[in-house]
Amino acid sequence: MTMPITAPYGSWKSPITAEVLLGNTVSLSQPLIEGASVYWVEGRPQEAGRSVVVRWAAGAYEDVTPPGFNVRTRVHEYGSGSYTVGDGVVYFANFADQRVYRQRPGEAPQAITPETALRYADFIVDTARERLICVREDHRPAGREAINTLVALPFEGGEQRVLAEGNDFYAAPRLSPDGRRLAWLTWNHPNMPWDGTELWTADVAADGSLHNRQLMAGGPAESIFQPEWSPDGVLHFISDRSGWWNLYRLPGGDVPAECLYAMDADFGMAQWVFGLGTYAFESPSRIVCAYTRDGQAHMARLDTAAGTLTPLDLPYALAFPSHGRIVAGQGQLAYIGTSATRPSAVVLFDSAGGGHQVLRASTTVAIDDGYIALAQSIEFPTENGLTAYGYYYPPRNRDYEAPAGELPPLIVTSHGGPTSATTGDWDLAVQYWTSRGFAFLDVNYGGSTGYGRAYRQRLNDNWGIVDVDDCINGARYLAARGLVDGERLIIRGGSAGGYTTLCAITHHDVFRAAASYFGVSDAEALARDTHKFESRYTDNLIGPYPERKDIYVARSPIHVADRCSAALILFQGLDDEVVPPNQSEAMFTAARNKELPVAYISFEGEGHGFRRAENIKRALEAELYFYGRVLGFEPDEVIEPVEIENL
Repeated sequence: MTMPITAPYGSWKSPITAEVLLGNTVSLSQPLIEGASVYWVEGRPQEAGRSVVVRWAAGAYEDVTPPGFNVRTRVHEYGSGSYTVGDGVVYFANFADQRVYRQRPGEAPQAITPETALRYADFIVDTARERLICVREDHRPAGREAINTLVALPFEGGEQRVLAEGNDFYAAPRLSPDGRRLAWLTWNHPNMPWDGTELWTADVAADGSLHNRQLMAGGPAESIFQPEWSPDGVLHFISDRSGWWNLYRLPGGDVPAECLYAMDADFGMAQWVFGLGTYAFESPSRIVCAYTRDGQAHMARLDTAAGTLTPLDLPYALAFPSHGRIVAGQGQLAYIGTSATRPSAVVLFDSAGGGHQVLRASTTVAIDDGYIALAQSIEFPTENGLTAYGYYYPPRNRDYEAPAGELPPLIVTSHGGPTSATTGDWDLAVQYWTSRGFAFLDVNYGGSTGYGRAYRQRLNDNWGIVDVDDCINGARYLAARGLVDGERLIIRGGSAGGYTTLCAITHHDVFRAAASYFGVSDAEALARDTHKFESRYTDNLIGPYPERKDIYVARSPIHVADRCSAALILFQGLDDEVVPPNQSEAMFTAARNKELPVAYISFEGEGHGFRRAENIKRALEAELYFYGRVLGFEPDEVIEPVEIENL
């Protein structure tokens, strides 16, 4: 065994390069079972970020959607719920034109919706009436907010029928097993779906029209998640009415909703995208479900007749928070599974035998354990006598050790959303940093999901304060324990995490360097200019706009850029509709004028989140190069230089 090389933290040579991280890696989402086939969507950085429907049957794989098609909807901008399958026919939304296509086995896709400013998502098949039911987002009215409705689309194309309208948002249309009842979710500004939603049902007539509409649960202060019909036609759903997202069912008649298993745990998640689902039926009285408790994901079987919840001994838990979906069929269940020690994967679970099979892993890269830092769940004190949470990763590289007495620099990451969460699951993007000698802290600040409604609402009226305080206190906690160098702290984040990053370096003097990926620098501009789904999000996070414009100005990093205290690198997609490029550009100009070390890298053809392999690689390596220049170490690899102003 060779002796480790002594070298400063940050300069360690790692086998986890950007090429390795991206070369054999795909993102996995939206599993579906139909008959003996399992489907899912792969996002492929090497194909310019194209999303492809893949089919597995009897051990064989095939791409369903051919080159030239990209299965991705822009409803709510974040999309998902972008395809479905009925009798072997795949229906999907194509990113370039946002039209819905029908693809029969062995045939080329055929458009069934017109070429116009309409977008579609969250499809279900209504076989009896030869149609799809889905969410439609209408961008045709010039100068007006998009109009969202539930609509029916004939399989063969033709006239679309509006089924439900009048509310700001719709999601999760679900047909009962006999096709006679439809359930769906709806909500209105300023709520987001984790603030308050309504669960409605209606009878479906033979001609497809809806009658006898009834509000079944929910309201402006209760979040309903995943309506689902059991095999015997009983409506189930998840509600946070107790302060936690727990499972309920509606027996029918005048019987009130029944909680199936009361628990201080979240069985739901923030509905940033369509098609999420944390439970599926094995039988009318047996449910396989996933939940988070104290930030940890678990899988279990709920017996609703006995009222028991039995843990499932599986190496993969459901992927929280963004790809969570369990689907059932043919005595099996499929889901996107994650683990602390394995890459995420499409997992097929045998309900009867209890065994599992990995159909597709997100990466084929094999990395020696000597380069992998496992997440350590931490709980630390924060403001107002409260506690916050995170995952700490120490530096780890079997080939290196640091000089005596040196402590590692710490990268603090704040997740996007901000109503979302981070997990301690396998992530090569984290190992990219830890294997080079950085310590890494991924913070679940107040406002994160998975810790109950009260924790989630800590951020209300306090965005830019609570999240920043928790990131700072997490870093100080690790420094006080002697685990990291308190003089070499870095903060980074994307989107809402970018806003936290920019707030941290303009309102505090704690971090030496910062990286913002398409981060919000002007909260007021976000309230004025963003897309419909988030256009009133800040009403709860900051305050009503324009009535409380003063708060928006005070909390916008761009207005206090002269107080910026850290070197800053900014990354931005030029096609970003959520956080437009002018926000990053304005922050760059302000930091440059203050004569701080600052760099700005933009990418044509990228939106809110980078999908192209070459751009992800450039951003990752540029960030490492920037930290090296600012903190005074030399990365042990060849990186295209970054133009840094004022350095």
